[in-house]
Amino acid sequence: MYQQVYHSHEIQAWERRWFAQQNSAFGLMQQVAWSIAQRLDHVFKRSESKIRKIAVWCGAGNNAGDGYCIALYLQQFGYHVEIFATPLGESRDLNLAVEMAKQYQLSIHQIFNQNIQHKFASNHPIMAQFDCHIDALFGIGLNRDLDQFWQEIIETFNAQSGLKIAIDIPSGLNANTGQALPIAIKADRTYTVLGLKAGLFTGQAKEYSGQVEVISVIPTDAELKPIAQLSSNQIELPQRQAFGHKGSYGHVLMIGGHAEMGGAVMMAAESAFSAGAGKVTIVCHAKHHTAILARSPNIMLRDINVFTQQDIQTLLQQVDAVSFGMGLGRDDWAEQQFLKWFPQINSATHLHVILDADALWFLAEQSTPFMANTYLTPHPGEAAKLLNCSVKDIESDRIQSIYALQNKYSGQWVLKGAGSLILDDQLWICTAGNAGMGTGGMGDVLAGMIASLKAQFAEKIALHEIVTLHALAGDYLAQQGQRGLQAQHMSEAVYYVVNHQIPKNLTGSII
Repeated sequence: MYQQVYHSHEIQAWERRWFAQQNSAFGLMQQVAWSIAQRLDHVFKRSESKIRKIAVWCGAGNNAGDGYCIALYLQQFGYHVEIFATPLGESRDLNLAVEMAKQYQLSIHQIFNQNIQHKFASNHPIMAQFDCHIDALFGIGLNRDLDQFWQEIIETFNAQSGLKIAIDIPSGLNANTGQALPIAIKADRTYTVLGLKAGLFTGQAKEYSGQVEVISVIPTDAELKPIAQLSSNQIELPQRQAFGHKGSYGHVLMIGGHAEMGGAVMMAAESAFSAGAGKVTIVCHAKHHTAILARSPNIMLRDINVFTQQDIQTLLQQVDAVSFGMGLGRDDWAEQQFLKWFPQINSATHLHVILDADALWFLAEQSTPFMANTYLTPHPGEAAKLLNCSVKDIESDRIQSIYALQNKYSGQWVLKGAGSLILDDQLWICTAGNAGMGTGGMGDVLAGMIASLKAQFAEKIALHEIVTLHALAGDYLAQQGQRGLQAQHMSEAVYYVVNHQIPKNLTGSII
């Protein structure tokens, strides 16, 4: 069962419907806090470092009310807890939580209303006493850039030592886009309330969210609609038949390889073989043929410069999937090749077609709709070109951007980056992958994997599953460290993830 992901407005509307049924808002706050406190108690007791002293940072809204209640319950569990708070907002439930905390004589410091640097300097002795800091400053309603005052508070929080916990969403992180506003709490763990939010998984989210655990304390209703689903990290590929041969597992065609860029098609082809393709052909500039054969003699080669339209038609009838654009270039020669190949590729109804890299650059000048078995894989820069906007526009709302791409061009889409988005008939979010994968050639490897696995399994494997396998291969490769990870080494990792059960330590940060 896939985990559902929601827009913050859906969560807020769900809460309002629950309260309209005469359920208590303060009772829900207490339930949430009790559940989080129990889980924290379990985490603290299992921690290698002794956690006894806890600071809870509370803002002015209902998220702060959760913080006051969590502080109370942790104190009842025997921890030393102090609250550091802003002046109270007008929320009735927040004020009830504060009064309850006062009845139990919790230590509450009203310090955020004057001099943050005086009271909360990172080297202040009061801060050095705490083993854990809990963020209950802002909830999911925050959608504005924080002013200098709040930025200083969050910077101070992040500067503290000890375990960092965020309640609902790390304060300063947009709950729907995953963008910092412009700074956010860097949590080791986030306990998100009622349902998962998209902003915990895409964009900049991995820098801030840590391990994510949902606190589900009320039943869902029929009106609650997810915005996306998380792609599962447990993927089982169909078994190979004992009597299969190379023709049983797909023939993949790679087209690209400008005279000055031969590595991209080579890595795409190698990843296609590593993912299980029976045959792989590269069509590229002939100057790269010797290097490709020296590295991978099992790859078949054709010279892109000698193809006629009839040659193209004949070759396309012999293959099952085409990946087009890796290392194609963007000069006049590349444009001529795009205009020669693209119309025939796009009209070949039997093919699975992957458009990547420089093919996307030229695609921005086209208006041809695609079939459902066309897969387009832009990074944010390419997406900006396709939508005639800036990279900042793309990253400010990745979900809106991928829908805009599909609405404009049709087909199935991958918007690459941290928390890659995948859009077929619905939206998926990939939670695997790591920062070490931000290096040249990783997208070429993905293009090869998509072509290979679609050639083998067609509709038996979904695009989001292939993207996740690619990300898990990157996680496998990064087990010894992320720095210096190279796409040319991905073939071994791809071979591993398509043949083995994925280790639990490679299956993401969702609890």
